[in-house]
Amino acid sequence: MAIVDKPNNGYMGEPKNVTLNKYMVINDRVHEIHKVVVHRFMMGDVEDPDLYAAEPLIEWQNSEMGKWVMSRAVETPEWHRHLEPITYGYHYAIVAKMKDVDYTFWQLKWGNAVDRK
Repeated sequence: MAIVDKPNNGYMGEPKNVTLNKYMVINDRVHEIHKVVVHRFMMGDVEDPDLYAAEPLIEWQNSEMGKWVMSRAVETPEWHRHLEPITYGYHYAIVAKMKDVDYTFWQLKWGNAVDRK
């Protein structure tokens, strides 16, 4: 019997069918696209980490920051799971790709809050 690993990432909704480049023309203006970690959290040693991570993921998605990021992301944000070997837990990160003007606004309003956690 083969053990099938779950993927270490996934989308926070239906993926948008968008081809991304470093610079893109959006509404007749050229924008630089930035890839940003917009939220992080840790999960302890649990049998099904993705099942337990669903609540913090939905809570973030329904927060002010989450709603703002979900509405302005150029591509549907993704979550990524990384193993924490010291505590046998997991690190989760939500990554979004956004235009330069939205990236600047996000950095000014919430950028430091993510790094403090």
